[in-house]
Amino acid sequence: MPRFFCTPDQIQENVILITGPDVNHIKNVLRKKPGDVLEVCDGEGRVFDTEICGITAEMITLNILEEKTSLHELPAKITLYQGLPKQDRLELILQKSAELGVFRLVPVDMVRCVAKWDKKKEEARLKRYSAIAESAAKQSGRDRIPEVSQAMSLKEALKEARENEAVILLPYENAGDMEHTRQVFEDLKGREHIAVFIGPEGGFEESEIKEALAFGAEVITLGPRILRTETAGPAVLAMLNYVLN
Repeated sequence: MPRFFCTPDQIQENVILITGPDVNHIKNVLRKKPGDVLEVCDGEGRVFDTEICGITAEMITLNILEEKTSLHELPAKITLYQGLPKQDRLELILQKSAELGVFRLVPVDMVRCVAKWDKKKEEARLKRYSAIAESAAKQSGRDRIPEVSQAMSLKEALKEARENEAVILLPYENAGDMEHTRQVFEDLKGREHIAVFIGPEGGFEESEIKEALAFGAEVITLGPRILRTETAGPAVLAMLNYVLN
């Protein structure tokens, strides 16, 4: 069944109003007609079976048939704090992380970041990232769209993670205790918030590791090989999918 997203304010009692580019997709690409059934998510975990009851050039009106239980989200909210990578790698990281169930992605400015967050282009960037997150969520059958936040410093990110009472995971190439890593992952079951910190291309500075440890971070290993920054985050998310599910 085709799946679409709406915002909560598009839901009015037993009716959902679809606007924007999805109207053309439903009407002219899928060639849907009144009486056809669509699946709609409000982006926050609510899922509805709906029936088309009206089509205009600017709006699709849907009757809600049934609200269903969300079955496609991880039991924990995972925030990926990603050291700012070069060029368009953040888009790739976002796309794959969204497919793997990330709840939120936060770009983080770290010591070895070559790329910098341009505040002047922030609004346009976040709009593009939101579109990528929505597209990946649709493709992978998710029930919510991951949030993409504006960039912050490492200290701000660590402080936020601690305030959320998140388990802070920090993969580090100089960590080598696989048994400790296994135990950390095993202890994640039942936790509500998990924060994953990934360094940029040059990795973490030693001073950043010490700062993270002061905030209670668990420094873990991902094995004997050094992963690229665009690989490490999705790799951790894949592991978390296995552990949490």
